[in-house]
Amino acid sequence: MKGLAGRGNQLAFGSFGIKSLQSKWITGRQIEAARIAVTRYMQRQGQIWIRIFPDKPITKKPAEVRMGKGKGSPEGFVAPVTPGRIILEVEGVSYEIAKEALRLAAQKLPVTTKFVVRHDYDANQNA
Repeated sequence: MKGLAGRGNQLAFGSFGIKSLQSKWITGRQIEAARIAVTRYMQRQGQIWIRIFPDKPITKKPAEVRMGKGKGSPEGFVAPVTPGRIILEVEGVSYEIAKEALRLAAQKLPVTTKFVVRHDYDANQNA
């Protein structure tokens, strides 16, 4: 996967988000682990948007199978992520809670990420 994210690279829904800095495949399990980490920390306050969806099927052949004999069976699904892609967005919580919740989520993902804030975010108004 070459290049930067052409779309999905701006905050669209929330005031805070995490942006990918690497190209990687992210599995559905990793996305779900990140979502659970955020909801646990935020204690069901605010809203969360998951901006990626695992819609690329990945195939795998069984262990110790000879070459040839066709393509392997589908093993799972992944979401291809390129640098600049927004992965998660959060709204309705303070800056400190959002930063910590998204830090916990980032630990569950296989890419390095960056915490981003909406450019017109006002800390005094939303506190």
